[in-house]
Amino acid sequence: MHDRERHTAARLERVLAQRIRPALYPLRRPLAVTAWHVPGEPVTVDHAFAADYEPFDPGTPWGPPWSTMWLHLTGAVPADWAGRHVDVLVDLGFTDAWPGFQAEGLAFDALGVPVKGISPRNHHVPVAAVAAGTEPIELFVEAAANPMPMPGFRAWPPSPLGDRATAGTEPLYRFEGADLAVRDEAVWHLIHDLDVLSQLGDQLPPGQRRAEIWYAIGRALDALDLHAVNATAQAAREVLAPVLARPAHASAHLISAVGHAHIDTAWLWPLRETVRKATRTFATVTQLATEYPELVFAASQAQQYAWIRERRPQLWQRIAKAVADGTFVPVGGMWVESDTNLPGGEALARQLIHGKRFFLEAFGVETREVWLPDSFGYSPALPQLARLAGNDWFLTQKLSWNAVNRIPHSTFWWEGIDGTRVFTHMPPVDTYNAELTAAELNRAQTQFADAGPATMSLVPFGYGDGGGGPNRDMLERARRLRDLDGSPAVTIRSPAEFFAAAQAEYADAPVWVGELYLELHRATYTTQAKTKAGNRRSEHLLREAELWAATAALHRGAPYPYERLERVWQQVLTLQFHDILPGSSIAWVNREAREAYEHIQAELEELIAEAATALRGSAPSASNAVLNAAPHARDEVVVGAFADGQALPDGRHAAWASAPALGIGALGAYSGPPVTVASADGRTTVDNGLLRVVIDGDGLITSAVDARSGRDAIAAGQRGNLLQLHPDHPNNWDAWDIDPHYRNTVTDLTAAQSVTVVADGPLLAAVEVVRVFGASTITQTYRLTAGSARFDVETVVDWRESEKVLKAAFPLGVHTDQATAEIQFGHLRRPIHTNTSWDDARFEIWAHRWLHVGEPSYGVAVLNDATYGHDVTRGPGATTVRLTLVRAPHSPDPQADQDVHRFAYALMPGAGVADATVEGYRLNLPLRVTGAESAYPSLVTSSHPGVIVEAVKLADDRSGDVIVRLYEARGDRAETRLTAGFPMRAATIVDLLERHVAEVAVGDREAAVALRPFQILTLRLSA
Repeated sequence: MHDRERHTAARLERVLAQRIRPALYPLRRPLAVTAWHVPGEPVTVDHAFAADYEPFDPGTPWGPPWSTMWLHLTGAVPADWAGRHVDVLVDLGFTDAWPGFQAEGLAFDALGVPVKGISPRNHHVPVAAVAAGTEPIELFVEAAANPMPMPGFRAWPPSPLGDRATAGTEPLYRFEGADLAVRDEAVWHLIHDLDVLSQLGDQLPPGQRRAEIWYAIGRALDALDLHAVNATAQAAREVLAPVLARPAHASAHLISAVGHAHIDTAWLWPLRETVRKATRTFATVTQLATEYPELVFAASQAQQYAWIRERRPQLWQRIAKAVADGTFVPVGGMWVESDTNLPGGEALARQLIHGKRFFLEAFGVETREVWLPDSFGYSPALPQLARLAGNDWFLTQKLSWNAVNRIPHSTFWWEGIDGTRVFTHMPPVDTYNAELTAAELNRAQTQFADAGPATMSLVPFGYGDGGGGPNRDMLERARRLRDLDGSPAVTIRSPAEFFAAAQAEYADAPVWVGELYLELHRATYTTQAKTKAGNRRSEHLLREAELWAATAALHRGAPYPYERLERVWQQVLTLQFHDILPGSSIAWVNREAREAYEHIQAELEELIAEAATALRGSAPSASNAVLNAAPHARDEVVVGAFADGQALPDGRHAAWASAPALGIGALGAYSGPPVTVASADGRTTVDNGLLRVVIDGDGLITSAVDARSGRDAIAAGQRGNLLQLHPDHPNNWDAWDIDPHYRNTVTDLTAAQSVTVVADGPLLAAVEVVRVFGASTITQTYRLTAGSARFDVETVVDWRESEKVLKAAFPLGVHTDQATAEIQFGHLRRPIHTNTSWDDARFEIWAHRWLHVGEPSYGVAVLNDATYGHDVTRGPGATTVRLTLVRAPHSPDPQADQDVHRFAYALMPGAGVADATVEGYRLNLPLRVTGAESAYPSLVTSSHPGVIVEAVKLADDRSGDVIVRLYEARGDRAETRLTAGFPMRAATIVDLLERHVAEVAVGDREAAVALRPFQILTLRLSA
């Protein structure tokens, strides 16, 4: 028999486009349309309903970028349409581009209740949802003229559309009309019969099943009268019925399909638009479930639910009912789908705490999976945190984007740094926006890496980012693909049902140990440096605010600011979303993030000041106590000013202070060796008896010798703190990526405009170095204080470069093949050689407060207070650690990082990992001089220096109990005694949500606990 498949496929393509699809709505009647253009930002429904509307005709341009238009639609269903399926069809000027990145609308009924979202490929509103029979139709549509700030999804030119201030006023869209229309049910189903079979026929290999599908399609087209499609559609369907009825093979791959709509909490639109995107999508999904009761829709991100609860109470009630019915499934248990590389340990814990608690309180639902399909790599601290929050499973998709290596599993156990494992799935369909096409299902089946011992994978389907989630077409496909010969078997069910079945089937899945590093988007560790600095500072201020508020509550009876702290935490957590904190959003988002951090830090400073005032009691402000929020006691120089702006006693803005861990100390007299400064032969030497540093005439460090070992940390013949400028032109994804070819070209910034001694002891030595390059200026102040083994580099850079990256290099006299980086609740060792493709692809890494390289008896730490991106390389006689300080990509924010940046980093010669841990906290938590009394004991202290107290706060249940979160920081087993600074009658181990796990024996205000390497432990201490 001759092969006529290609002929039939071409025939089908034309018949569908020109005859069958146009016959779907054979009867149409235009609605009367009036419009009101909102003069500014979006308004409330009441405001919109009270506005003055004017006639608005099809073909009329509308929508300057980021503007809003309200449409008022009225009409009536003709009497002879009664009993038929009638839709309102609204076309705002949609293109065939991907939904979610163009105009969107939300339809309201005459009472102002949200009915359904309107988006490309989902622009109908069922009349049955707003009227019965032939009742008059009245709808209001809030239409958003959202621009696409980039024309594509990879290599984007700079665009002004990313901020309303620069986007212009030219209309983006042309209104195409609004109609009442009758849907022909036979044509509707014929379209989907042909759609599913033709897609399947394209994917099957040559053989009987493929041949019979294409033969049946040809015969169905023969049965269709192209001049009477509506009259003959059912006859064509009957021809296809036998091939649609053939069941799937017993060995077919099992697909668990779950409705989904990945909604970035901000990205190519501001936060205010995300509120509307979530509203439109959730309205669409709850309406769709009334037509397709088998739908299961999974939605993460408690923040988005919280917005809807606050602003759309009628829709919130629908969601709550859908959750109770099992149609709408909260997943993920996080406040937002956050980045997991950059947030601190406590912040990652709070993501889970606030997300899980919201779903528990709002719906009585305890989520069991961490749902992060799109974040840019995954910290190995996450498995333990997930399990401590009551989660059993983890899902991601993003690692399928790896540029070089592919994770060898689809389903596996992921093991974190402490040994905790979480059952993990990476859908082999390689998308979280599937449409349930045959090509996607075939990809899921062929790329499933664990076939043999395992049989099932998950497919999230639905348009994201405002596209409306799953639609009718996808549900129709799912119905036909449930049990169809030649296709994987598709079952719609919840993620929890999938994970439970997958784990039961594959309990002995392989184990992946360590970080899930994304071999892409490495520049997200650096882009938008002010956002990074804002996050780091806010996290540490939150630590201080909770500690001192709890201290004031227990020692002085001051009210604990539960609501304010919760609100600020949630603001910080929202800003950790995986396109805000990584810096991959439009200018509008980045500007609002910077402004938000300013407000957050101001409020936290206010909370800290209020706690300090309460602790002061009747003591005069001049008592000048010192607050130490770090987890170790410290004796060091305070640089700055006294409370109330008084100058420090030596006139050089420095004083000696002593303070216990997490407690209140005092200023005092220093009796150790002073810092000295000597200048000769164009070099400046600063020396405090512990560390001697030489700075040359170019302002570079030529030597850094610690007295304990006598070794020079700087590699022989090389210079430290060498600023290096590289061109930065990634192949794609400007804000996201730094590509390895950037290293091929470098400019060393050695010329200094000035090198000036600005403080010369006895407690503080400081040397200021000014460099001018391109259109930028960088001012760095080297600082060495008495009694310190840390050499600080305070930096102010007025950055005006274009598509460049600035690095600070420290060539260190250390021989090693690995670097140790602080991560959340511990540290991670990474190879720095390039033996394998996995090593070579990890050319840019992230670290938190420090990075350490060392030999068995000697090491050096490089610390920072705002920097995450690093690279470490090996060379003859040196291991070079570089901090990635600032970038200047043009897309999606054309002015990214064009600003004045302030941050600090430090060199610590002779440091071990334990030293780096201590100094990392001290650099990020400077002593705070205040008027508080110094007589109060610390609320809690740990006897073991390797057991770190990460958080001290009052319990969320308002019981007055003290919550203490601690962890083992050295990667070793440890036993510690926790000593309370208040009468402690009981202690219990609790989970992250502060629920009881186990009792701890208490005696004389002490509780002894043992921790395994990197274990996180949360205790409730009852007074």
